[in-house]
Amino acid sequence: MSTAASALRDSRTMLRRDLRHALRYPVMTVSGLAVPILFLLLFAGVFGHTLRAGLSAAALASGHYINYLAPGILLMTACSGAETTAVGVSTDMTEGIIHRFRTMAISRASVLTGQVLGSTIRTLASGALVVGVALALGFRPTAGPTEWLAATGLFVLMTLSLTWLAVAFGLFAKTPAGANSLSLILVVLPFISSAFVPTASMPAGVRWFAQNQPFTPIIQALRGLLTGTPIGHAAVIALAWSAAIGLLGYLWARARYDHMPVR
Repeated sequence: MSTAASALRDSRTMLRRDLRHALRYPVMTVSGLAVPILFLLLFAGVFGHTLRAGLSAAALASGHYINYLAPGILLMTACSGAETTAVGVSTDMTEGIIHRFRTMAISRASVLTGQVLGSTIRTLASGALVVGVALALGFRPTAGPTEWLAATGLFVLMTLSLTWLAVAFGLFAKTPAGANSLSLILVVLPFISSAFVPTASMPAGVRWFAQNQPFTPIIQALRGLLTGTPIGHAAVIALAWSAAIGLLGYLWARARYDHMPVR
């Protein structure tokens, strides 16, 4: 069997192992699915009226705050999935199973690839659930098939990028609690972005950070694709940030994994 075919077979095995592990320990899986829904319900149902009052008509697609909010919650869905992945990888490290895998005659890359693919599948399912709940709450996207395809592609790319970074967090942290703390930056950053209010409404220093951090152009691109708001250069910047984050996460994760001592 060729090296590529062997790596593909081992990756499928590790993917099945990851999915079965998620079913065996459903608390983390349900948490990753529930957190974005809770944020959607909180900001749409509790804070939505107040936040909408502070937005201009130009910022609101079709006059509904849920149309402005939903793309930001989609990004938070990917962040929540990444956080769960970081904790899961760190747990495997502390339990010694990854060290065991390194002594087996399997493709080294498949151990990480299986984690990434499993997390991506769960995050895509969570994203579909978020869209379904948002539609029930009044989300009315104007996207056609091409825009939906582009938005889905951007969401998948963003998910893969954040997942590779989360795997690196999990390999770097000494404990699952440490991995959770490292990945909190992914959960906090959307709050300092255009996810909930336009960056123009923020104080000068916060506004500069919000406009130049990675998540704002990603949200702007998703919002434009789904609701027809202007995108400008946001799509190109979003792709660049996603590729950069993914490359950083991949190289960091592989470096940590390749230099781990074999026990």
